[in-house]
Amino acid sequence: MDVAELRALLSTEGLRLLDEVGPIEASADIVRIVSRLRAAGHPGDVVAAVLGQARLRSKAKAKFGEFASRMLFTPDGLEQATRLSVASLHAGRFAGAGIDVVADLGCGIGGDALAMAALDLGVLAVERDELTAAVASFNLAPFETARVELGDAQSADLAGVGAVWLDPARRSGGSRLADPADWSPSLDWAFELARTLPTGIKLGPGLDRELLPAETSTPIEAQWVSVDGEVVELAVWSGVLARPGVGRAALVLRAGHAAELTAPHDSPDAAAGALGEYLLEPDGAVIRARLIGDVARSLAGDGGRMLDPTIAWITSDSVPTTPFGAAFRVIERFPLDAKTIKKELAARGIGSLEIKKRGVDVDPAAFRARLALRGDSAATLILTRIAGARVALLAERLETP
Repeated sequence: MDVAELRALLSTEGLRLLDEVGPIEASADIVRIVSRLRAAGHPGDVVAAVLGQARLRSKAKAKFGEFASRMLFTPDGLEQATRLSVASLHAGRFAGAGIDVVADLGCGIGGDALAMAALDLGVLAVERDELTAAVASFNLAPFETARVELGDAQSADLAGVGAVWLDPARRSGGSRLADPADWSPSLDWAFELARTLPTGIKLGPGLDRELLPAETSTPIEAQWVSVDGEVVELAVWSGVLARPGVGRAALVLRAGHAAELTAPHDSPDAAAGALGEYLLEPDGAVIRARLIGDVARSLAGDGGRMLDPTIAWITSDSVPTTPFGAAFRVIERFPLDAKTIKKELAARGIGSLEIKKRGVDVDPAAFRARLALRGDSAATLILTRIAGARVALLAERLETP
């Protein structure tokens, strides 16, 4: 989107037409829709702007639900925006800490700021890109407590602000910036701010943990968040936003339910042991937070044990009922040999196969091609190591509680 497109979109005709057209799925017959709108006398620039935005609104439903139908987006802004379910939790943390006014530095299209304003928090949303700031202004217009300023995060006037939310720009010109010193603002600047003001910092979940702040007099909490099995962010909280005694947290959001595991520090792994009847694949947020051992020890019976000291699989003799991972029942164990596995799968009539691998150098797509799957049954094949040996475990996935 460019300025001319946004101008066409924000015209009276553009906004009216956008509401009339509604969200457009990627599979829609765009040529037919364009022909109909042009035949009705709508200018080409307005039609192009409306159709582009209508498709973005359709895509945005996954993050913003029905709110998407009343918001504007840029392609990059939508990709980088926080899901509304997660943004609401961010906002709740500020409200729960008694914060009145939050500065959202690098607000993008305003997703987090919208969630804060919806809780009646005062919001100063700062964005350095003029086009994105205009989109954020539109999205935040219904909220009297929110205002958008065009400017740089590092030069924003924070007088009267009680806390900060910061999402450093980690891309430039479409390419990812590998060095945190090149982010805007830099990670060092963000962490320094976190020592002086209560701050929440949104980071990529794969951030090198060595870059996290060391323990200081300012409380720091690192919280990894997953949504429906996908780890979506690492949030670093400081000051009153960091919960007492919590240095590591794994928040798992699945099907509208939330479960969280917390600890003061990384937890030691459980001891490795023999393969049991069941397996648990810890949620990615648990793995990132290094709380696998706590999950293993929380399982019913005698708890769980690591399948291998170096691999994030837990095994147990009882059904692992926990929201912090995906459970499987082991059907059979084979050597990791394609010919053997092909024969065994054929004998069982398995034609639908989920392949999971961890700790072995195997291309699942290439391995699948060698199996010549046929049949009506379904199963999961886990390629991994046990006590250093490469193995294949045929399993069935169990329902997550």
